[in-house]
Amino acid sequence: TNAEWKGHPINIIDTPGHVDFTIEVERALRVLDGAILVLCSVAGVQSQSMTVSRQMNRYKVPRIAFVNKCDRQGADPFRVVEGLRSKLKYNAAAVQVPIGLEGAHEGVV
Repeated sequence: TNAEWKGHPINIIDTPGHVDFTIEVERALRVLDGAILVLCSVAGVQSQSMTVSRQMNRYKVPRIAFVNKCDRQGADPFRVVEGLRSKLKYNAAAVQVPIGLEGAHEGVV
């Protein structure tokens, strides 16, 4: 899909994280100016996350990470940030932190 922001076109490419779509992700990364790596607050950094990160490195795609599903049981976004540091060697920091987790999740600050 696409959108416009301050007169600039933004093309959004949503690629599945499943291993069956590795080639599609590779093709998409060739044309991107930037990417958002979406990670589950429960599952954290998984093997496919590491594969996609290596692909982004190959094409020098700048990225940010977004941690979702903080309302799920077992959510721990701080563990995800630590996984970004230890497994992907990112200089990761939480720009937003959740207000509550799991059933007590009310938003972010």
